[in-house]
Amino acid sequence: MKLESEKQKQRNKLYYYSLKASKISFKISNMSSSRKAIVNGDDFGFSTEVNQAILRAHDKGILTSTSLMVTGNSFEEAVALAKTRPKLGVGLHLVLVCGKSVLEPEKIPHLVDENRNFPRDPVRAGLHYQFNRAARQELRLEIRAQLEKFRQTGLQLSHVDGHLHLHCHPVVLENLAEFVDEFQINFVRLPYEELSLNLNFDRANLLTKVIWSSIFTSMRRYGENLLAPKGIGFAERVYGLLQTGKITEQYLLHSLGKMKADLIEIYSHPNLEGSGKIELAALLSDRVRETLHSNNFQLTNYNDLRMSEEK
Repeated sequence: MKLESEKQKQRNKLYYYSLKASKISFKISNMSSSRKAIVNGDDFGFSTEVNQAILRAHDKGILTSTSLMVTGNSFEEAVALAKTRPKLGVGLHLVLVCGKSVLEPEKIPHLVDENRNFPRDPVRAGLHYQFNRAARQELRLEIRAQLEKFRQTGLQLSHVDGHLHLHCHPVVLENLAEFVDEFQINFVRLPYEELSLNLNFDRANLLTKVIWSSIFTSMRRYGENLLAPKGIGFAERVYGLLQTGKITEQYLLHSLGKMKADLIEIYSHPNLEGSGKIELAALLSDRVRETLHSNNFQLTNYNDLRMSEEK
């Protein structure tokens, strides 16, 4: 067996350390016979149509996890539905762009308008959060408020991710790292997927994918170094960024056999309307379920990973 490269050794060491620090015993080895796949539906609470699609994908398909928008229009409905599905892992979908705040505008005037709306441009929002001191101070208040609103639901917080991945912003990650103990944050999504795997399937939007891959690879490295020492875990690979809105049956059938990591997350945006219908169909596909099984993937969620060591 060939020796691993130093880069791969360091990545595996950091990944294992992160999981071990979270008290999750999970062997990362290419020879592992039991691989884990978390299949997440984002935007839970956004609308009734999204809520129902996520439940259908969980009840009849491969979806094991979801991310709750605590300021979504159908938030209360989502919470009530989640409490009837004990096997569904529910995390926080942190909203800091293209959505509404928990706090009133007078408390965070540098973040939202008079109607509690965040900016709609994620690039502009990210720059604002990075270079505006008042905005950074207010971000901490809003992040805490969203975590607190989730806690008040009584649901177990399985993980944290974010709308349009603004949770990967260094300022946001630093705040999440400080809230680990207070809100029992065990896992955070850090997008990381092989550019070549995606391009072998679909070369559309090539330049955008190259740019996104470079940016999020850098943010992944920053997140790993920040979160692992705090005991926060993260999946070895996270798929969805480069195929956003197009997690189709064809994509999954093409890609699952080429995914080499032992703990992966696949996230999608199932919906009863629009492009989300295609993603819902993929999550309900028997062929996709069979392909997961044939590649030794066991479906799980972040709550199950956390509890595996406690049993």
